[in-house]
Amino acid sequence: MYKRSNWLWAISAAVYAFLYVPLLIVIVYSFNDSKLNAEWVGFTFDWYRKLFHHDEMIQAAGNSLGIALVTSAVATTLGTMAGFAMHKYPSRILQLLVLTPIAIPEILMGVSLLLFFVMINMTLGLVSITFAHIAFCIGFVAIVVRSRLAGMDESLTEAARDCGASPWQAFRLVTLPLIMPGVIAGALMAFTLSIDDFVITFFTAGANASTLPLQIYSMIKIAVTPEVNAVSTLLMGLTLVLIVVASKLSPNALRS
Repeated sequence: MYKRSNWLWAISAAVYAFLYVPLLIVIVYSFNDSKLNAEWVGFTFDWYRKLFHHDEMIQAAGNSLGIALVTSAVATTLGTMAGFAMHKYPSRILQLLVLTPIAIPEILMGVSLLLFFVMINMTLGLVSITFAHIAFCIGFVAIVVRSRLAGMDESLTEAARDCGASPWQAFRLVTLPLIMPGVIAGALMAFTLSIDDFVITFFTAGANASTLPLQIYSMIKIAVTPEVNAVSTLLMGLTLVLIVVASKLSPNALRS
């Protein structure tokens, strides 16, 4: 038993090292005082200063931020309604319709959305990216909200109805405040997924639209410079902060 435990710890350490050591290397080399990542030269903040004077990067970051904000707002609204419907009317067809976009591979989702936009003769750009992000984020929000609803005491809503509240009043004054941590957690998840997405964005962006992941991709095709490491570190930090906040707001929902 003792040897088996040691093997399990060793395998776990190897797996976590494989996952997180490359991320640590990116963070460390974002402070490297060299244009090449071949060796460590010295510590510097110059790449972060240059990053905030990079016009294309700033524009791409602004596009990603705007798309993520719109996506999180719309996806949270629709996802909350979808989660409430899934909880109230547990139909397999409804669950299939809501959860399919998050179950299929991203590349298939991107290709199907591209074909759909071409079929309706829609110009690819920031608007098409936003619609695509909303489409695959709704399911994530619905899962979180439905999990929150599953742990709610239904007798509170029934008591509100018995006191004369309409269905909308019972939802607005009782149900919504109780599930609000799950709604906020779903919004943070939608924001994180949108601002980090590359595959679906790549297929639906068109020629003139650029987001932060696409800008990073265009830069690393030449070489992985410390400037790329710097923006990757900032994006990683933002993502981790949002995930931590979401997990604190609705830990049970995210675990489900």
